[in-house]
Amino acid sequence: MFIDEARIYLQGGQGGNGAISFLREKYVPNGGPAGGDGGDGGDVIFEVDSGLSTLMDFRHQRHYRAPSGENGGNNNSYGRGGQDIVIRVPPGTLVYNDEEGTLMADLVEPGQRQVMAKGGRGGRGNSHFVNSVHRSPRVAEKGQPGQSWWVRLELNLLADVGLVGFPNAGKSTLISRISSSRPRIADYPFTTLVPNLGVVGGYGEAFVVADVPGLIEGAHAGLGLGHAFLRHLKRTRVLVHLVDMDPMTTRDPLNDYRIIEHELSAFSPDLAARPRLVVATKADLDGSAERIRALQAAVAPVVVYPLSSVTGYGRDDLMWELRKVLDRTPKPKTAPEPESTLRPTVHGFDLVQEDAAVRVVGDVEERAAMTYWGNPEAEEYFAEYLRRRGVPQLLRKRNIATDTAVLVGEGRLVWKQGDLIVESLE
Repeated sequence: MFIDEARIYLQGGQGGNGAISFLREKYVPNGGPAGGDGGDGGDVIFEVDSGLSTLMDFRHQRHYRAPSGENGGNNNSYGRGGQDIVIRVPPGTLVYNDEEGTLMADLVEPGQRQVMAKGGRGGRGNSHFVNSVHRSPRVAEKGQPGQSWWVRLELNLLADVGLVGFPNAGKSTLISRISSSRPRIADYPFTTLVPNLGVVGGYGEAFVVADVPGLIEGAHAGLGLGHAFLRHLKRTRVLVHLVDMDPMTTRDPLNDYRIIEHELSAFSPDLAARPRLVVATKADLDGSAERIRALQAAVAPVVVYPLSSVTGYGRDDLMWELRKVLDRTPKPKTAPEPESTLRPTVHGFDLVQEDAAVRVVGDVEERAAMTYWGNPEAEEYFAEYLRRRGVPQLLRKRNIATDTAVLVGEGRLVWKQGDLIVESLE
């Protein structure tokens, strides 16, 4: 089954907690702090697998969580890091942050890897908190939470050439004649319901052609699954617009041509600007020649290439012309630069009013998330960290009233008499 969209949840592993421990040896009864650090959480990584062509696997599993790091141990023993998990995706996968809609990754090249949810940093053990005042600290850090978010996956096929046209215009027949692809073919509309890829050889360097299901009027607005089909043309360099010349149909070739051209422009001006060859199909049928001449006259100076995929008439001329156009057409830039999924580096902090309290936001929040709130000694260490960073100076500069609560992450301190006070130590 061909699936080209999926929504999944990714969560990096939690960092392991740092340990509070003291050295205990036979001849060292009162040894110093020896709590080890926690291990880092595992990352969630996407890897491009050229053997995949669909997002079907994500229909059965939607939640991916990397293992957490182990907690630190005694005698300065470090916790083991959580193992990364690698999720394989087909070439051409775009990854979007589902909530913000921003592009996080454009995965194209086989073997390409991208960290999509970073694991949290392991917390430090109490051996890191020794200073001239605190010789035996009973303080350690919690492990940092891993990144987590819902992401939307969108598969855009990787093809050099896209075949477009109304249903039953001959796209599937053409791709079956110029490649080893064997799509379903029948003499009625909508026999192609999913895109097909075919590799074309024999005309210089091989190239890939995508047979996109037939478009209808209103496709740019989603009618007939138009959006789902049109987006598979985004990475193509050249479009081949096939127009049905069958005189037995009631369709008007010129009207069909104009409708498809309008749908391309309405969906994406960039797509509509791609080099394009116009092909008059079923040119072997009686009465088709007059239709072809009329179409050529109406769309001049655009060249119309007559073709019969069944008899082979015009096929080589079309393929060699397509080869020339490909040779002079670079690959399009189809997506904006992805935003980094790694935890951004935030420098500095600020105060934000929050009801009757003020909240400190910025880079100090990461340290707050790793503090053991409820442990007075740990809270005092964090208060000292805020003093060193200059938070009291900012509170004074903003004329924050005494006895105002100061919130940082899940923590709560009090601004009293020109200092930050831990509530539990008041």
